[in-house]
Amino acid sequence: MNPIDRRNFIKLAGLIGASAALPFSLARAADKPLVVGFIYVGARDDFGYNQAHAQAAAIIKTLPNVKVIEEENVPETVAVQKSMEAMIRQDGATLIFPTSFGYFDPHVLKMAKKYPDVRFAHCGGLWQEGKDPLNAGSFFGYIDEGQYLNGVVAGHMSQSKKLGFIAAKPVPQVLRNLNAFTLGARSVDPSITVTVIFTGDWSLPVKEAEAANSLIDRGCDVLTCHVDGPKVIVETAEKRGVMTCGYHASQAALAPEGYLTGAEWNWETPYRAHVEAAQAGKPMINFMRGGLKDGFVKTSAYGPKVSDAAKQQADAIKAQMLAGSFVIFKGPIKDNKGTVVIAEGTSQPQTDVVLERMNYLVEGVQGHI
Repeated sequence: MNPIDRRNFIKLAGLIGASAALPFSLARAADKPLVVGFIYVGARDDFGYNQAHAQAAAIIKTLPNVKVIEEENVPETVAVQKSMEAMIRQDGATLIFPTSFGYFDPHVLKMAKKYPDVRFAHCGGLWQEGKDPLNAGSFFGYIDEGQYLNGVVAGHMSQSKKLGFIAAKPVPQVLRNLNAFTLGARSVDPSITVTVIFTGDWSLPVKEAEAANSLIDRGCDVLTCHVDGPKVIVETAEKRGVMTCGYHASQAALAPEGYLTGAEWNWETPYRAHVEAAQAGKPMINFMRGGLKDGFVKTSAYGPKVSDAAKQQADAIKAQMLAGSFVIFKGPIKDNKGTVVIAEGTSQPQTDVVLERMNYLVEGVQGHI
């Protein structure tokens, strides 16, 4: 079904009578497949965030007694409510994965209250017990671990000691990745700076190319990012002879010379957990997080330029992360205005939800929120 048909289904359904709007049970018979809906804010082949989700959805399609429906290019507006409702009413979906950050509040929460028999597993939101519906939940990965390792490698490989970070919006998840990347780079050399440019939205290829060129013109010789599709950034850097660290999925094919490594998602892990819980009739998983050791995230293979020293340090830290013994946000840490944000002797491990409310830039970041 094309997106226009799906989004307009609810409007058309309203014409068949008030009885259609009455509550109805969406309990799944044992012999019927579990219908799972995936909604993406961008294109499924964006070499980034949406592609990582779509790749995992393709694996879910192969599971027994599961039917997958997908819709791409759905904005973070009331349009996503219409998409979710059409999946439920028309396709019979009882498990929906709305994958973009801005879908959660108010859109997912509103639909979860309206359809209590449907499970809504949102990627990135902060589900809160006692406040949010029990048939809703959130999952996410500690991909800042991958960005910290990106920073370590970038710190070793940079000659100018100037790194660039292109970000969509200054939301907590983005700030956490930016800060982790900076901390990783400055663990190699405290004189390193990271200049950030915020484009204003998740997918703005023209602004992303402009930002990449601007950072390169300022002397940044390694770039990374937190936008939905890193393709334009990686290609721009490669054309100009600048190195890159990837994000979301591997972009190595786009930059055979300058790609160093990358922080990648492995969404198959949380997807499988939610599907298995739904099929078994177990309670909704309201809050799920995981990092490298849990199989939620992974790192790209090293590119040809990466030095042995960079590999050695990054691999040693990765081993600690896999063992669950490495803490990224450990005091003392100051913000880029000189204020102490994490005191000496204080650690904020990955499971500390305060990290999901991050609202500062660490020392070494050039830019402002």
